[in-house]
Amino acid sequence: MARWLRPLVGALLLLEGAAALSFLHHRYEELVQALFRVQSQCPYVTRIYSIGRSVEGRHLYVLEFSDYPGIHEPLEPEFKYVGNMHGNEVLGRELLLQLSEFLCEEYRRGNERITRLIHDTRIHIMPSMNPDGYEVAAKQGPDSNGYLTGRNNANGVDLNRNFPDLNTLMYYSREISGPNHHIPLPDNWKSQVEPETLAVIQWISSYNFVLSANLHGGAVVANYPYDKSQDQRFRSHRRTVNTPTPDDKLFQKLAKTYSYAHSWMHRGWNCGDYFADGITNGASWYSLSKGMQDFNYLYTNCFEITLELSCNKFPPEEDLERQWMANREALVAFIEEVHQGIKGMVSDENNNGIAGAVISVQGISHDITSGDMGDYFRLLLPGTYTVTASAEGYQPLTVTTTVGPAAPSLVHFQLKQEVARKPAERKASGTRMNNKALQKKVVPRATRRGTQR
Repeated sequence: MARWLRPLVGALLLLEGAAALSFLHHRYEELVQALFRVQSQCPYVTRIYSIGRSVEGRHLYVLEFSDYPGIHEPLEPEFKYVGNMHGNEVLGRELLLQLSEFLCEEYRRGNERITRLIHDTRIHIMPSMNPDGYEVAAKQGPDSNGYLTGRNNANGVDLNRNFPDLNTLMYYSREISGPNHHIPLPDNWKSQVEPETLAVIQWISSYNFVLSANLHGGAVVANYPYDKSQDQRFRSHRRTVNTPTPDDKLFQKLAKTYSYAHSWMHRGWNCGDYFADGITNGASWYSLSKGMQDFNYLYTNCFEITLELSCNKFPPEEDLERQWMANREALVAFIEEVHQGIKGMVSDENNNGIAGAVISVQGISHDITSGDMGDYFRLLLPGTYTVTASAEGYQPLTVTTTVGPAAPSLVHFQLKQEVARKPAERKASGTRMNNKALQKKVVPRATRRGTQR
């Protein structure tokens, strides 16, 4: 099918019976009411929970969609959307509320595509990561809102410059042939982050998220890791230093999925900038330190991209419906991307799941791990791969598998216990680098200010 036809076909699948939604800006109390209204309308497939509170005590609410809310089902991937990380970038916040209402309404209508998505995926939607900043921006309103008014949290901190800097550790590790995945946090990390950041880190540590996007404003482009370039000697506001991850082609595909399902993002010319296919490597746009999407990739199993969705950070209410129609298919299509690659169970000889088993793909120097139940999810492009599962105390197992363009391939690993090894051999094994040794070698560098993401 021609690429330009895909968004049209997907949109037609969602068009029938589309719900009549209200297009308004929601203050904190109104946002909470909207979330609980959705939960009351779809009580059997939704759950609301809070991951913590903001500086000023507002809950960071998440709305979950699943056929078994509150329960992780083995082999069912976890997905998340995060909006309003910058308090004055509000379109993502409103789109996620619209998406929540839409998923509920279409599920009630029996929409096959949405029903299948909710039954096969555990979807977590956080409309606002920075509710305090939003309230500051909302007091100004869309007509007089300053470019930075309400951007930061109540402590004046940019939350997308507040995550532990794992990129610096990763770049040093790469020089000594160390890992660039599941990098341990600095010992004093909790004292260096804001309450909202702490809540998100604990959240993504508690759920085995597979795919994610965080929604921003100020541009129209799908941005993918790495955000931070390795060479930090240059301090100009913008520079072009493409800094790909080992999963660069996959990230490009994920970003294009959103941009081509969006009404105009893929055209490239937006807000005075041009991005081919409507996508960009983050560091190729400008280098950003301590950002959330790089942190997801380097610390967890989650592949996250950043979606810049509007030139106007605080669009007027009369523009919200047009923006929703432009993003609706893209928001759904991106969730569906969680169902690709390979997945399976890692178990012992008694069929007990092995948590924390390492899944390595030959030729891609970025590993993921199995969850608490022993299930794993590895996003991959179509192709043939050699995959190895390993766990402490077990013999590694390697298989060759072919990934198709549709549903993920099911690849299970049953590991045998290894024979006793000499102490020196055990000491040499392992999948994580020594954090303290790395910390001694790396001196954090200053971060830049004044950028959009």
